[in-house]
Amino acid sequence: MMDPLWISVAFFFGFIVRQAGLPPLVGFLLAGFALNTMGIQGGPMLETTAAMGVTLLLFSIGLKLRLKSLLKPEVWAGASIHMVITVLLFGAAMFGLAIVGMSSFSPLDFKLSLLVAFALSFSSTVFAVKVLEERAEMASFHGRVAIGILIMQDLLAVIFLTASAGKWPSPWAILVVPGLFLIRPVLMRLMDRSGHGELMILCGFLMALVFGVGLFELVGFKADLGALFIGILLAPHAKASELAKHLLGFKDFFLIGFFLSIGLSGTPSLETFGVALLLVAVMPFKMALFFVLLTRFKLRARAAVMTSFSLATYSEFGLIVAALATANGWIGPEWLMITAIALSMTFVLAAPLNTHADLIYQRFSDILKRFETRTRHPTDVPLDPGDAEISIFGMGRLGTGAYDAMVEQYGEVVIGVDFDHETVQRHQNAGRNVVFGDPTDPDFWALARPTGIMRLVMLAMPKQVANLAAAQQVRSKGFASMIAATARYDDEIRDLEQAGVDAAFNFYNEAGLGFADHANELLEKRLLKPHRPLK
Repeated sequence: MMDPLWISVAFFFGFIVRQAGLPPLVGFLLAGFALNTMGIQGGPMLETTAAMGVTLLLFSIGLKLRLKSLLKPEVWAGASIHMVITVLLFGAAMFGLAIVGMSSFSPLDFKLSLLVAFALSFSSTVFAVKVLEERAEMASFHGRVAIGILIMQDLLAVIFLTASAGKWPSPWAILVVPGLFLIRPVLMRLMDRSGHGELMILCGFLMALVFGVGLFELVGFKADLGALFIGILLAPHAKASELAKHLLGFKDFFLIGFFLSIGLSGTPSLETFGVALLLVAVMPFKMALFFVLLTRFKLRARAAVMTSFSLATYSEFGLIVAALATANGWIGPEWLMITAIALSMTFVLAAPLNTHADLIYQRFSDILKRFETRTRHPTDVPLDPGDAEISIFGMGRLGTGAYDAMVEQYGEVVIGVDFDHETVQRHQNAGRNVVFGDPTDPDFWALARPTGIMRLVMLAMPKQVANLAAAQQVRSKGFASMIAATARYDDEIRDLEQAGVDAAFNFYNEAGLGFADHANELLEKRLLKPHRPLK
Protein backbone atom coordinates (compact mmCIF):
# COMPACT_ATOMS: atom_id res chain seq x y z
CA MET A 1 0.00 0.00 0.00
CA MET A 2 3.03 2.32 0.15
CA ASP A 3 3.17 3.00 -3.60
CA PRO A 4 -0.35 4.54 -3.81
CA LEU A 5 0.54 6.54 -0.70
CA TRP A 6 3.69 8.18 -2.08
CA ILE A 7 1.94 8.87 -5.38
CA SER A 8 -0.90 10.60 -3.53
CA VAL A 9 1.40 12.59 -1.24
CA ALA A 10 3.61 13.60 -4.17
CA PHE A 11 0.60 14.90 -6.10
CA PHE A 12 -0.73 16.79 -3.09
CA PHE A 13 2.54 18.60 -2.37
CA GLY A 14 3.27 19.17 -6.07
CA PHE A 15 -0.22 20.64 -6.55
CA ILE A 16 0.08 22.98 -3.55
CA VAL A 17 3.53 24.20 -4.58
CA ARG A 18 2.41 24.83 -8.17
CA GLN A 19 -0.42 27.05 -6.93
CA ALA A 20 2.26 29.16 -5.23
CA GLY A 21 4.01 29.65 -8.58
CA LEU A 22 6.91 27.27 -7.90
CA PRO A 23 7.97 24.23 -9.96
CA PRO A 24 6.25 21.00 -8.79
CA LEU A 25 9.66 19.37 -8.18
CA VAL A 26 9.92 21.48 -5.00
CA GLY A 27 6.70 19.86 -3.83
CA PHE A 28 8.03 16.40 -4.61
CA LEU A 29 11.08 17.09 -2.42
CA LEU A 30 8.84 18.27 0.41
CA ALA A 31 6.67 15.18 -0.07
CA GLY A 32 9.75 13.00 0.42
CA PHE A 33 10.57 14.76 3.69
CA ALA A 34 6.95 14.43 4.83
CA LEU A 35 6.90 10.69 4.08
CA ASN A 36 10.22 10.24 5.85
CA THR A 37 8.86 12.04 8.93
CA MET A 38 5.93 9.59 8.90
CA GLY A 39 8.41 6.70 8.99
CA ILE A 40 7.61 5.53 5.47
CA GLN A 41 10.27 4.00 3.23
CA GLY A 42 10.30 4.22 -0.55
CA GLY A 43 10.67 0.56 -1.41
CA PRO A 44 11.90 -1.16 -4.59
CA MET A 45 9.35 0.50 -6.87
CA LEU A 46 10.49 3.98 -5.90
CA GLU A 47 14.16 3.06 -6.31
CA THR A 48 13.50 1.61 -9.78
CA THR A 49 11.42 4.64 -10.72
CA ALA A 50 14.16 7.05 -9.62
CA ALA A 51 16.86 5.15 -11.54
CA MET A 52 14.67 5.00 -14.66
CA GLY A 53 14.04 8.74 -14.46
CA VAL A 54 17.75 9.61 -14.39
CA THR A 55 18.44 7.13 -17.22
CA LEU A 56 15.75 8.63 -19.49
CA LEU A 57 16.92 12.12 -18.57
CA LEU A 58 20.48 11.44 -19.73
CA PHE A 59 19.23 9.65 -22.86
CA SER A 60 17.06 12.68 -23.69
CA ILE A 61 19.99 15.03 -23.13
CA GLY A 62 22.05 12.93 -25.52
CA LEU A 63 19.33 13.11 -28.19
CA LYS A 64 19.48 16.92 -28.07
CA LEU A 65 23.23 17.35 -27.60
CA ARG A 66 25.58 18.71 -30.22
CA LEU A 67 28.97 17.19 -29.40
CA LYS A 68 30.83 20.19 -30.77
CA SER A 69 29.28 22.30 -28.01
CA LEU A 70 31.48 20.46 -25.48
CA LEU A 71 34.59 21.66 -27.31
CA LYS A 72 33.85 25.34 -26.74
CA PRO A 73 36.16 27.05 -24.19
CA GLU A 74 33.31 28.39 -22.07
CA VAL A 75 32.16 24.78 -21.58
CA TRP A 76 35.23 22.61 -21.05
CA ALA A 77 37.48 25.33 -19.61
CA GLY A 78 34.67 26.96 -17.63
CA ALA A 79 33.66 23.65 -16.04
CA SER A 80 37.25 22.61 -15.30
CA ILE A 81 38.41 25.92 -13.83
CA HIS A 82 35.26 26.22 -11.72
CA MET A 83 35.72 22.71 -10.35
CA VAL A 84 39.42 23.24 -9.48
CA ILE A 85 38.75 26.52 -7.66
CA THR A 86 35.69 25.16 -5.85
CA VAL A 87 37.42 21.98 -4.69
CA LEU A 88 40.51 23.82 -3.43
CA LEU A 89 38.61 26.59 -1.61
CA PHE A 90 35.85 24.38 -0.18
CA GLY A 91 38.40 21.73 0.80
CA ALA A 92 40.64 24.25 2.55
CA ALA A 93 37.65 25.76 4.38
CA MET A 94 36.42 22.35 5.61
CA PHE A 95 39.92 21.35 6.70
CA GLY A 96 40.13 24.62 8.61
CA LEU A 97 36.86 23.81 10.41
CA ALA A 98 38.28 20.36 11.24
CA ILE A 99 41.38 21.97 12.77
CA VAL A 100 39.33 24.27 15.00
CA GLY A 101 37.42 21.22 16.25
CA MET A 102 33.95 21.45 14.71
CA SER A 103 32.63 17.96 15.41
CA SER A 104 31.16 17.10 11.98
CA PHE A 105 34.40 18.15 10.26
CA SER A 106 36.89 16.81 12.82
CA PRO A 107 37.21 13.31 11.20
CA LEU A 108 38.27 14.93 7.91
CA ASP A 109 41.93 15.21 7.03
CA PHE A 110 42.98 17.36 4.07
CA LYS A 111 42.46 14.57 1.50
CA LEU A 112 39.00 13.73 2.78
CA SER A 113 38.14 17.44 2.87
CA LEU A 114 39.04 17.62 -0.82
CA LEU A 115 36.90 14.54 -1.47
CA VAL A 116 33.83 16.11 0.15
CA ALA A 117 34.54 19.37 -1.70
CA PHE A 118 34.72 17.38 -4.95
CA ALA A 119 31.27 15.93 -4.23
CA LEU A 120 29.94 19.45 -3.64
CA SER A 121 31.50 20.94 -6.79
CA PHE A 122 28.87 19.43 -9.12
CA SER A 123 25.56 21.00 -10.11
CA SER A 124 22.36 19.03 -10.60
CA THR A 125 21.72 17.87 -14.15
CA VAL A 126 18.17 16.85 -13.23
CA PHE A 127 17.28 20.25 -11.80
CA ALA A 128 18.89 22.29 -14.59
CA VAL A 129 17.22 20.31 -17.38
CA LYS A 130 13.81 20.55 -15.69
CA VAL A 131 14.17 24.33 -15.28
CA LEU A 132 15.38 24.85 -18.85
CA GLU A 133 12.58 22.68 -20.26
CA GLU A 134 9.91 24.52 -18.28
CA ARG A 135 11.26 27.86 -19.59
CA ALA A 136 11.64 26.46 -23.15
CA GLU A 137 15.35 27.38 -23.07
CA MET A 138 17.05 24.05 -23.80
CA ALA A 139 18.03 25.29 -27.28
CA SER A 140 19.00 28.80 -26.14
CA PHE A 141 22.65 29.82 -25.97
CA HIS A 142 22.78 29.92 -22.17
CA GLY A 143 20.84 26.65 -22.02
CA ARG A 144 23.42 24.91 -24.20
CA VAL A 145 26.29 26.33 -22.16
CA ALA A 146 24.68 25.08 -18.94
CA ILE A 147 24.05 21.60 -20.37
CA GLY A 148 27.60 21.45 -21.74
CA ILE A 149 29.07 22.30 -18.33
CA LEU A 150 26.86 19.69 -16.67
CA ILE A 151 27.97 17.02 -19.17
CA MET A 152 31.62 17.85 -18.45
CA GLN A 153 30.96 17.57 -14.71
CA ASP A 154 29.15 14.26 -15.18
CA LEU A 155 32.02 12.84 -17.23
CA LEU A 156 34.49 13.80 -14.49
CA ALA A 157 32.22 12.18 -11.90
CA VAL A 158 32.00 8.96 -13.93
CA ILE A 159 35.79 8.83 -14.25
CA PHE A 160 36.16 9.28 -10.49
CA LEU A 161 33.52 6.66 -9.64
CA THR A 162 35.10 4.13 -12.00
CA ALA A 163 38.59 4.68 -10.62
CA SER A 164 37.60 4.80 -6.93
CA ALA A 165 35.47 1.65 -7.10
CA GLY A 166 38.61 -0.37 -7.81
CA LYS A 167 36.69 -2.27 -10.46
CA TRP A 168 38.00 -1.60 -13.93
CA PRO A 169 35.92 -2.23 -17.02
CA SER A 170 36.07 -5.57 -18.81
CA PRO A 171 38.70 -5.95 -21.58
CA TRP A 172 35.71 -6.14 -23.93
CA ALA A 173 34.88 -2.54 -23.03
CA ILE A 174 37.38 -1.29 -25.58
CA LEU A 175 35.12 -2.68 -28.31
CA VAL A 176 31.87 -1.11 -27.09
CA VAL A 177 32.26 2.40 -28.50
CA PRO A 178 33.60 1.42 -31.95
CA GLY A 179 31.08 -1.44 -32.02
CA LEU A 180 28.17 0.95 -31.46
CA PHE A 181 29.50 3.23 -34.20
CA LEU A 182 29.61 0.23 -36.55
CA ILE A 183 25.99 -0.75 -35.87
CA ARG A 184 24.82 2.86 -35.82
CA PRO A 185 23.31 2.59 -39.35
CA VAL A 186 21.27 -0.40 -38.16
CA LEU A 187 20.01 1.53 -35.11
CA MET A 188 19.14 4.49 -37.32
CA ARG A 189 17.25 2.17 -39.66
CA LEU A 190 15.30 0.75 -36.72
CA MET A 191 14.21 4.27 -35.80
CA ASP A 192 13.24 4.94 -39.41
CA ARG A 193 11.02 1.87 -39.55
CA SER A 194 9.40 2.30 -36.10
CA GLY A 195 6.75 4.76 -37.21
CA HIS A 196 5.51 7.53 -34.94
CA GLY A 197 3.44 5.80 -32.27
CA GLU A 198 3.88 3.24 -29.53
CA LEU A 199 6.50 1.27 -31.46
CA MET A 200 8.69 4.37 -31.63
CA ILE A 201 8.37 4.83 -27.86
CA LEU A 202 9.36 1.19 -27.34
CA CYS A 203 12.27 1.74 -29.73
CA GLY A 204 13.44 4.59 -27.49
CA PHE A 205 13.38 2.34 -24.42
CA LEU A 206 15.23 -0.34 -26.41
CA MET A 207 17.98 2.11 -27.35
CA ALA A 208 18.33 3.58 -23.86
CA LEU A 209 18.00 0.45 -21.72
CA VAL A 210 19.46 -2.29 -23.96
CA PHE A 211 22.05 -0.72 -26.26
CA GLY A 212 22.87 1.98 -23.69
CA VAL A 213 22.47 0.88 -20.07
CA GLY A 214 22.57 -2.90 -20.61
CA LEU A 215 25.60 -2.96 -22.90
CA PHE A 216 27.64 -0.55 -20.77
CA GLU A 217 26.83 -2.44 -17.55
CA LEU A 218 27.79 -5.70 -19.24
CA VAL A 219 31.36 -4.50 -19.82
CA GLY A 220 31.75 -2.69 -16.49
CA PHE A 221 30.95 0.87 -17.52
CA LYS A 222 28.53 3.08 -15.59
CA ALA A 223 24.97 2.54 -16.79
CA ASP A 224 24.00 6.22 -16.97
CA LEU A 225 26.99 6.93 -19.19
CA GLY A 226 25.64 4.35 -21.64
CA ALA A 227 22.25 6.09 -21.80
CA LEU A 228 23.95 9.42 -22.49
CA PHE A 229 26.29 7.96 -25.12
CA ILE A 230 23.60 6.14 -27.11
CA GLY A 231 21.51 9.32 -27.08
CA ILE A 232 24.44 11.32 -28.51
CA LEU A 233 24.98 8.60 -31.12
CA LEU A 234 21.37 8.88 -32.31
CA ALA A 235 21.13 12.70 -32.04
CA PRO A 236 21.71 13.35 -35.80
CA HIS A 237 18.67 11.23 -36.73
CA ALA A 238 15.71 13.18 -38.13
CA LYS A 239 13.41 11.60 -35.52
CA ALA A 240 15.65 12.34 -32.52
CA SER A 241 13.65 15.40 -31.45
CA GLU A 242 10.36 13.55 -31.97
CA LEU A 243 11.59 10.62 -29.87
CA ALA A 244 12.66 12.97 -27.07
CA LYS A 245 9.16 14.48 -27.05
CA HIS A 246 7.57 11.02 -26.92
CA LEU A 247 9.69 10.12 -23.88
CA LEU A 248 9.11 13.44 -22.11
CA GLY A 249 6.05 12.32 -20.14
CA PHE A 250 7.70 9.05 -19.05
CA LYS A 251 10.84 10.90 -17.99
CA ASP A 252 8.91 13.51 -15.98
CA PHE A 253 6.91 10.82 -14.16
CA PHE A 254 9.92 8.67 -13.33
CA LEU A 255 11.86 11.71 -12.07
CA ILE A 256 9.18 12.19 -9.41
CA GLY A 257 10.65 9.06 -7.84
CA PHE A 258 14.10 10.65 -7.91
CA PHE A 259 12.99 13.76 -6.03
CA LEU A 260 11.00 11.71 -3.53
CA SER A 261 13.98 9.44 -2.88
CA ILE A 262 16.12 12.45 -1.92
CA GLY A 263 13.61 13.50 0.70
CA LEU A 264 13.30 9.92 1.95
CA SER A 265 17.05 9.53 2.42
CA GLY A 266 16.93 10.03 6.17
CA THR A 267 15.98 12.15 9.19
CA PRO A 268 18.52 14.86 9.99
CA SER A 269 19.79 15.66 13.46
CA LEU A 270 20.10 19.27 14.55
CA GLU A 271 23.85 19.18 13.92
CA THR A 272 23.64 17.68 10.44
CA PHE A 273 20.94 20.22 9.57
CA GLY A 274 23.23 23.02 10.75
CA VAL A 275 26.14 21.79 8.62
CA ALA A 276 23.81 21.50 5.63
CA LEU A 277 22.73 25.12 6.20
CA LEU A 278 26.39 26.12 6.21
CA LEU A 279 26.91 24.40 2.85
CA VAL A 280 23.84 26.13 1.43
CA ALA A 281 25.17 29.48 2.66
CA VAL A 282 28.24 29.16 0.40
CA MET A 283 26.16 28.41 -2.71
CA PRO A 284 26.21 32.10 -3.74
CA PHE A 285 29.98 31.74 -4.11
CA LYS A 286 29.50 28.92 -6.65
CA MET A 287 27.02 31.06 -8.58
CA ALA A 288 29.25 34.13 -8.49
CA LEU A 289 32.24 32.11 -9.65
CA PHE A 290 30.28 30.73 -12.61
CA PHE A 291 29.15 34.26 -13.47
CA VAL A 292 32.67 35.74 -13.36
CA LEU A 293 34.20 32.87 -15.35
CA LEU A 294 31.52 32.96 -18.05
CA THR A 295 31.81 36.72 -18.50
CA ARG A 296 35.59 36.21 -18.89
CA PHE A 297 34.71 33.92 -21.81
CA LYS A 298 32.89 36.93 -23.38
CA LEU A 299 29.31 35.96 -22.53
CA ARG A 300 26.90 38.82 -21.96
CA ALA A 301 25.82 39.44 -18.38
CA ARG A 302 22.33 38.03 -18.94
CA ALA A 303 23.57 34.77 -20.48
CA ALA A 304 26.07 34.39 -17.62
CA VAL A 305 23.37 35.07 -15.02
CA MET A 306 20.87 32.64 -16.55
CA THR A 307 23.52 29.92 -16.79
CA SER A 308 24.72 30.51 -13.22
CA PHE A 309 21.19 30.37 -11.82
CA SER A 310 20.47 27.06 -13.56
CA LEU A 311 23.66 25.65 -11.98
CA ALA A 312 22.87 26.99 -8.49
CA THR A 313 22.40 23.59 -6.82
CA TYR A 314 24.39 20.72 -5.47
CA SER A 315 24.19 17.54 -7.50
CA GLU A 316 22.75 14.06 -7.36
CA PHE A 317 26.24 12.94 -8.38
CA GLY A 318 27.46 14.46 -5.13
CA LEU A 319 25.14 12.03 -3.33
CA ILE A 320 26.61 9.14 -5.31
CA VAL A 321 30.17 10.22 -4.47
CA ALA A 322 29.22 10.63 -0.80
CA ALA A 323 27.55 7.20 -0.76
CA LEU A 324 30.67 5.60 -2.25
CA ALA A 325 32.94 7.34 0.27
CA THR A 326 30.65 6.24 3.11
CA ALA A 327 30.58 2.63 1.86
CA ASN A 328 34.40 2.58 1.72
CA GLY A 329 34.63 3.99 5.24
CA TRP A 330 36.36 7.19 4.13
CA ILE A 331 33.75 9.49 5.71
CA GLY A 332 31.02 8.97 8.27
CA PRO A 333 27.39 8.18 7.29
CA GLU A 334 26.29 11.58 8.57
CA TRP A 335 27.91 13.17 5.51
CA LEU A 336 25.52 11.33 3.23
CA MET A 337 22.62 12.89 5.14
CA ILE A 338 24.30 16.33 5.14
CA THR A 339 24.79 16.15 1.37
CA ALA A 340 21.17 15.05 0.81
CA ILE A 341 19.78 17.87 2.94
CA ALA A 342 22.02 20.49 1.32
CA LEU A 343 21.02 19.21 -2.12
CA SER A 344 17.32 19.40 -1.26
CA MET A 345 17.60 22.89 0.19
CA THR A 346 19.44 24.23 -2.86
CA PHE A 347 16.68 22.79 -5.05
CA VAL A 348 14.05 24.60 -2.98
CA LEU A 349 15.97 27.90 -3.08
CA ALA A 350 17.07 27.72 -6.72
CA ALA A 351 13.55 27.06 -8.06
CA PRO A 352 12.15 30.56 -7.34
CA LEU A 353 15.52 32.06 -8.26
CA ASN A 354 15.19 30.61 -11.77
CA THR A 355 11.49 31.43 -11.98
CA HIS A 356 12.24 35.12 -11.43
CA ALA A 357 15.64 35.19 -13.16
CA ASP A 358 14.67 37.85 -15.70
CA LEU A 359 13.24 40.14 -13.04
CA ILE A 360 16.41 39.77 -10.98
CA TYR A 361 18.56 40.50 -14.03
CA GLN A 362 16.56 43.62 -14.92
CA ARG A 363 16.80 44.87 -11.34
CA PHE A 364 20.59 44.56 -11.18
CA SER A 365 21.51 44.78 -14.88
CA ASP A 366 23.52 47.98 -14.53
CA ILE A 367 25.80 46.37 -11.93
CA LEU A 368 26.03 43.02 -13.72
CA LYS A 369 26.94 44.58 -17.06
CA ARG A 370 30.08 46.05 -15.54
CA PHE A 371 31.54 42.52 -15.62
CA GLU A 372 31.11 42.19 -19.39
CA THR A 373 34.17 42.24 -21.60
CA ARG A 374 34.49 44.74 -24.43
CA THR A 375 34.17 42.01 -27.04
CA ARG A 376 31.22 39.65 -27.24
CA HIS A 377 31.00 35.92 -27.76
CA PRO A 378 30.11 35.42 -31.45
CA THR A 379 26.95 33.47 -30.59
CA ASP A 380 25.79 35.80 -27.81
CA VAL A 381 25.46 39.11 -29.64
CA PRO A 382 21.99 40.73 -29.57
CA LEU A 383 21.10 41.68 -33.12
CA ASP A 384 19.13 44.69 -34.33
CA PRO A 385 16.12 43.23 -36.20
CA GLY A 386 15.93 46.26 -38.47
CA ASP A 387 12.74 47.85 -39.81
CA ALA A 388 10.55 44.83 -40.39
CA GLU A 389 6.89 45.57 -39.73
CA ILE A 390 5.83 42.01 -38.85
CA SER A 391 7.94 39.87 -36.54
CA ILE A 392 7.43 36.19 -35.79
CA PHE A 393 9.09 34.77 -32.67
CA GLY A 394 9.71 31.03 -32.66
CA MET A 395 10.62 29.56 -36.04
CA GLY A 396 9.56 25.97 -35.49
CA ARG A 397 7.01 24.33 -37.75
CA LEU A 398 4.21 26.63 -36.60
CA GLY A 399 6.28 29.79 -36.87
CA THR A 400 7.70 28.77 -40.25
CA GLY A 401 4.20 28.23 -41.66
CA ALA A 402 3.10 31.62 -40.34
CA TYR A 403 6.22 33.28 -41.78
CA ASP A 404 5.66 31.85 -45.25
CA ALA A 405 1.98 32.84 -45.21
CA MET A 406 2.71 36.42 -44.10
CA VAL A 407 5.48 36.86 -46.68
CA GLU A 408 3.14 35.65 -49.41
CA GLN A 409 0.53 38.20 -48.35
CA TYR A 410 2.63 41.22 -47.27
CA GLY A 411 6.00 40.77 -48.96
CA GLU A 412 9.45 41.43 -47.51
CA VAL A 413 8.32 43.26 -44.36
CA VAL A 414 8.37 40.05 -42.30
CA ILE A 415 11.21 38.89 -40.05
CA GLY A 416 11.57 35.65 -38.10
CA VAL A 417 13.38 35.47 -34.77
CA ASP A 418 14.64 32.36 -32.94
CA PHE A 419 17.15 31.73 -30.13
CA ASP A 420 18.52 28.51 -31.64
CA HIS A 421 21.49 29.41 -33.84
CA GLU A 422 21.21 26.24 -35.91
CA THR A 423 17.52 26.93 -36.59
CA VAL A 424 18.40 30.47 -37.65
CA GLN A 425 21.15 29.21 -39.96
CA ARG A 426 18.84 26.63 -41.55
CA HIS A 427 16.21 29.27 -42.34
CA GLN A 428 18.82 31.70 -43.67
CA ASN A 429 20.12 28.99 -45.99
CA ALA A 430 16.53 28.53 -47.21
CA GLY A 431 16.33 32.23 -48.07
CA ARG A 432 14.17 33.40 -45.16
CA ASN A 433 14.83 36.63 -43.29
CA VAL A 434 15.49 35.10 -39.87
CA VAL A 435 17.79 36.46 -37.15
CA PHE A 436 18.99 35.26 -33.77
CA GLY A 437 17.23 36.74 -30.77
CA ASP A 438 15.63 35.85 -27.46
CA PRO A 439 12.31 37.67 -26.95
CA THR A 440 12.45 36.99 -23.19
CA ASP A 441 15.75 38.93 -23.07
CA PRO A 442 15.37 42.61 -22.06
CA ASP A 443 18.57 43.42 -23.97
CA PHE A 444 16.94 42.26 -27.19
CA TRP A 445 14.03 44.68 -26.78
CA ALA A 446 16.42 47.51 -25.94
CA LEU A 447 17.52 47.35 -29.61
CA ALA A 448 14.02 47.12 -31.09
CA ARG A 449 12.62 50.30 -32.61
CA PRO A 450 8.90 50.98 -32.12
CA THR A 451 8.58 52.32 -35.68
CA GLY A 452 9.73 49.03 -37.16
CA ILE A 453 9.43 45.61 -35.61
CA MET A 454 6.63 46.70 -33.31
CA ARG A 455 3.71 47.00 -35.76
CA LEU A 456 2.69 43.33 -35.38
CA VAL A 457 4.32 40.76 -33.10
CA MET A 458 3.41 37.09 -33.58
CA LEU A 459 4.43 34.74 -30.74
CA ALA A 460 4.74 31.13 -31.91
CA MET A 461 7.11 29.69 -29.32
CA PRO A 462 6.38 26.16 -28.06
CA LYS A 463 6.10 27.03 -24.35
CA GLN A 464 3.45 29.23 -22.78
CA VAL A 465 5.94 30.72 -20.32
CA ALA A 466 8.10 32.04 -23.18
CA ASN A 467 5.13 33.61 -25.00
CA LEU A 468 3.97 35.23 -21.75
CA ALA A 469 7.43 36.61 -21.00
CA ALA A 470 7.77 38.05 -24.52
CA ALA A 471 4.32 39.69 -24.35
CA GLN A 472 5.19 41.23 -20.99
CA GLN A 473 8.46 42.58 -22.41
CA VAL A 474 6.64 44.26 -25.31
CA ARG A 475 4.07 45.88 -23.03
CA SER A 476 6.58 46.89 -20.35
CA LYS A 477 8.65 48.77 -22.95
CA GLY A 478 5.60 50.81 -23.88
CA PHE A 479 5.35 49.64 -27.49
CA ALA A 480 1.88 50.22 -28.94
CA SER A 481 1.99 47.15 -31.14
CA MET A 482 -0.53 44.44 -31.89
CA ILE A 483 0.37 41.06 -30.41
CA ALA A 484 -0.93 37.70 -31.62
CA ALA A 485 0.06 34.50 -29.83
CA THR A 486 -0.53 30.76 -30.00
CA ALA A 487 -1.62 28.50 -27.17
CA ARG A 488 -2.32 24.82 -26.71
CA TYR A 489 -5.15 25.11 -24.15
CA ASP A 490 -8.04 27.48 -23.56
CA ASP A 491 -6.82 28.49 -20.08
CA GLU A 492 -3.51 29.56 -21.66
CA ILE A 493 -5.47 31.91 -23.93
CA ARG A 494 -6.90 33.66 -20.88
CA ASP A 495 -3.42 34.10 -19.36
CA LEU A 496 -2.07 35.54 -22.62
CA GLU A 497 -4.92 38.03 -22.89
CA GLN A 498 -4.30 39.14 -19.31
CA ALA A 499 -0.63 39.72 -20.26
CA GLY A 500 -1.67 42.17 -22.98
CA VAL A 501 -1.99 39.90 -26.03
CA ASP A 502 -4.57 41.26 -28.48
CA ALA A 503 -5.44 37.92 -30.08
CA ALA A 504 -4.58 34.43 -28.84
CA PHE A 505 -5.36 31.28 -30.80
CA ASN A 506 -5.55 27.61 -29.86
CA PHE A 507 -3.41 26.25 -32.67
CA TYR A 508 -5.12 22.85 -32.55
CA ASN A 509 -8.43 24.54 -33.38
CA GLU A 510 -6.80 26.83 -35.95
CA ALA A 511 -5.16 23.83 -37.61
CA GLY A 512 -8.61 22.33 -38.14
CA LEU A 513 -9.88 25.56 -39.70
CA GLY A 514 -6.84 25.76 -41.95
CA PHE A 515 -7.36 22.18 -43.05
CA ALA A 516 -10.99 22.95 -43.90
CA ASP A 517 -9.93 26.03 -45.91
CA HIS A 518 -7.48 23.97 -47.95
CA ALA A 519 -10.15 21.33 -48.57
CA ASN A 520 -12.58 24.01 -49.76
CA GLU A 521 -9.96 25.38 -52.17
CA LEU A 522 -9.46 21.88 -53.54
CA LEU A 523 -13.19 21.50 -54.11
CA GLU A 524 -13.40 24.85 -55.89
CA LYS A 525 -10.47 24.07 -58.19
CA ARG A 526 -10.97 20.42 -59.04
CA LEU A 527 -14.45 19.26 -58.20
CA LEU A 528 -16.18 21.06 -61.07
CA LYS A 529 -18.95 18.49 -61.62
CA PRO A 530 -19.68 16.65 -58.40
CA HIS A 531 -21.80 13.47 -58.55
CA ARG A 532 -24.04 14.87 -55.87
CA PRO A 533 -24.56 18.37 -54.51
CA LEU A 534 -22.44 19.43 -51.55
CA LYS A 535 -24.36 20.80 -48.60
